[in-house]
Amino acid sequence: MILVTGPSRGGKSRWAEHLMSELTDVVYIASCMAITDDPQWNQRIEVHKLRRPSHWRLVEAPQDLSFTIQQFRTSNILIDSLGGFVAQNLKLTETEWAKCIRILIEIIQLHKTKIIIVIEETGWGVIPSSSDGILFRDRLGSLAQLLEVSSTHSWLVIQGRAINLKQIGIPVPL
Repeated sequence: MILVTGPSRGGKSRWAEHLMSELTDVVYIASCMAITDDPQWNQRIEVHKLRRPSHWRLVEAPQDLSFTIQQFRTSNILIDSLGGFVAQNLKLTETEWAKCIRILIEIIQLHKTKIIIVIEETGWGVIPSSSDGILFRDRLGSLAQLLEVSSTHSWLVIQGRAINLKQIGIPVPL
């Protein structure tokens, strides 16, 4: 499992697509769908679509990410990104959320082919002003740390540059 993280507009998706580019059997799981009243968001989605090879299969905004990953056990998977997954599950209680991510991590660890996960870094900028924003930021940050432990490669992509965190980073003690 390869984790790709970084701030908005840093190049995370392009790097993840590059890492998967030599493979033919790829399932691209997009965590967000087009929003009918947001042309800028829809334009960003269109840019992603145009960049992807036509032979990649696309699954958009699955309600149950764990189930979706299991459906493609023998395929290489690129998940872009986990922010949509976290947003879809903000209403879960802490107990339900803990169970949800435990199952997700177990399924990811059992996946036999390449799986690349893009996850946003949200704690570098504006402090959220709502309880949902704080919950989103906290859950996303905790999930990133849990996934990093299981990853074989971990990349920070910022300003169009990819930095190999497993190569130069030192794990922070728990």
